[in-house]
Amino acid sequence: MSFIRFDSGSAANGKLANGCEFCIRGSKMVLFVTGRCKAGCFYCPISAERKGRDTVYANECPAMNDDQIIEEAEAMDAEGTGITGGDPSENLDRTLHYIRLLKDHFGKDHHIHMYTSVISLENAKLLEEAGLDEIRYHPREDLWTCMDTTELEDIVKSVGMDVGIEVPALPGKEGELTELAGYATGVGVKFINLNELEFSETNWDMMEAHGYEIKDDLSAAVLGSEETAIKVMNALPDAPLHFCSSTFKDGVQLRNRLKRRAENIAREYDVVTEDGTILKGIVYSDDLDGAARYLKDNYDVPDDLILVDAERNRIETASWVLDEIAEELPFKCYIVEEYPTKDRLEVERTPLN
Repeated sequence: MSFIRFDSGSAANGKLANGCEFCIRGSKMVLFVTGRCKAGCFYCPISAERKGRDTVYANECPAMNDDQIIEEAEAMDAEGTGITGGDPSENLDRTLHYIRLLKDHFGKDHHIHMYTSVISLENAKLLEEAGLDEIRYHPREDLWTCMDTTELEDIVKSVGMDVGIEVPALPGKEGELTELAGYATGVGVKFINLNELEFSETNWDMMEAHGYEIKDDLSAAVLGSEETAIKVMNALPDAPLHFCSSTFKDGVQLRNRLKRRAENIAREYDVVTEDGTILKGIVYSDDLDGAARYLKDNYDVPDDLILVDAERNRIETASWVLDEIAEELPFKCYIVEEYPTKDRLEVERTPLN
């Protein structure tokens, strides 16, 4: 065994792609630029609300304009952006605009990588000129054994940005994946990412039709996908291969991104959990301003631990304060756990009185 295993279940033969290093820290915004894609991959996991629709999301939030994209990046103190879809090449002008927008606002050190199935030298040159740092090609499965018919080699030789391959480790496709990875290594790509295949709500029927099964009850990973990736890594010990596990994507990458955003937006009274969620106390009253004065006058709760949230018709305060005084208050009180996303999705609420 020539590769290194990580705690998350991932593995690598060598140095990870630069974009992956940012993702491990959770410091990249995910910019979904369109749900359109012509590749037609049966395993596509994109949600029904995004698939095929020409919509834009910055992380979990719909983005209607440039300002909202910048605001989301600033909210998580993003060090970079991963541009995804659908296929960003389906709306290339929009993608080029966003690359320039982010580079102009955050500077050249804001690392941007992009996923696409369109292996085009012309597109690659335009993307690099706009400021793209790293491109990850996702060739269709029917191209895995005939990559010499694509422009991949010309792209690697013609551009200065990092060029890599990223595909799912399809069980039973060790031979095709090995041929793909061998060719890509031969023409000089910087990295080859093999992702653990996963079930989703939108691909479930097609995955079952191909005979795939769930790995276990704890994840959506496909049985045999990890083993397939490891076989390819063993067959090509000198290739720049990285197996990205389902556990890593959910347990490390997503959690770290949420935690980073939570720590960046947390108020004095918020508690950031290890999972990246936020705990706070909330108070309901027909007179929010009056209830806020009541907390200040009768319990000496300082101003920086009280916020009147008129939008949600509640008062926010410190969970540790409310836990001590809730039984004495004439208001309904709860401790809530929320995601640090713009919609502040509530995970759990616990009544205190």
